[in-house]
Amino acid sequence: MPFVRIDALRADPQRLEALGRAVHDALVEAIGIPTDDLFQVLTSHDGTRSTLRHDDYLGIRRDDDIVFVAITLRSGRTAEQKQALYRRIAELAEEYAGTEPRNVLVTLTENEPIDWSFGEGVAQYAEAGLPRG
Repeated sequence: MPFVRIDALRADPQRLEALGRAVHDALVEAIGIPTDDLFQVLTSHDGTRSTLRHDDYLGIRRDDDIVFVAITLRSGRTAEQKQALYRRIAELAEEYAGTEPRNVLVTLTENEPIDWSFGEGVAQYAEAGLPRG
């Protein structure tokens, strides 16, 4: 169960939806999560009361179309799977939302089965037999 947070500057609802679809489709394609495994928080920042800050770190020239994608998921993916995920998110963000790949910043945070509760006060993944998310 990846938990995804997407933050974009001055994104309308259609762009946020497209970015959410791009990340979800990339997770399904690159690391094989189930298609119904969808948990996302999509946030647009207006640039006044809330904003996103960025610079040209590592020589990548970003602009105000920057998108921050933070994904929390259980550990166990290979470096190759992670690279494929980053690449596919950038490709689909451009295809679905018109966001240039240089403006897509992705972070992954891994954790263990005991670190998830889907409700009822139970750590369901700590119970045996649930799919890897």
